Amino acid sequence: MTPIEKRNQILAEKMIKNLRRRNMEAFYCPTAQDAVAQVQALIADGSSVTWGGSMTIRDMGLPQALRERGTLEVLDRDLVEDAQEKQQMYLKAFSADVYLSSANAISEDGVIVNIDGNGNRVAAITWGPRMVIFVIGLNKVAATVQDAISRARSTASPINAQRFDISTPCHNDGVCHNCNSPESICSYIHLLRNSRNGNRHKVVLVGENLGY
Repeated sequence: MTPIEKRNQILAEKMIKNLRRRNMEAFYCPTAQDAVAQVQALIADGSSVTWGGSMTIRDMGLPQALRERGTLEVLDRDLVEDAQEKQQMYLKAFSADVYLSSANAISEDGVIVNIDGNGNRVAAITWGPRMVIFVIGLNKVAATVQDAISRARSTASPINAQRFDISTPCHNDGVCHNCNSPESICSYIHLLRNSRNGNRHKVVLVGENLGY
């Protein structure tokens, strides 16, 4: 193992223990390819599956792998074009067997932080789908919950503002202004402290830099 790989292994083992204390089943995968296999193993044949607006999920090729599996009902939000169909897909997510997401940040003690503009992603994480699987690169780990919130707002949100090409102050200079812009993507700040319903939330930590 390289020094980075050793550090990642040690950090992941610590975080897995902390996540289990929060009633979340957790796994560590050194690579994105390993993570795809782990997620596939968690999803039973015949399940309905969908995902939120995660670049991590897309960059690692997980949607394509799920479609190619051939034994799942894939609710593919990426194929929806108009606003009405998108709204219907958001609503279908609540009755899906499996909802996939990443996180904007996670604290070392296992609190998962997500920020949303519309709220559909954090709503599905909170309630609805039978199982929620997070795939989180270790680049998103922060020391404390407050550090994780800061990372989500000061790092992830300005990058996503560029991705969506929206009119917010952080789009203009890359810095969070704690704005109240109509197009703000920081409307809903979600902290997942505990999984209330018996390991409903699963976490796959990945030893690669994934997403923003």
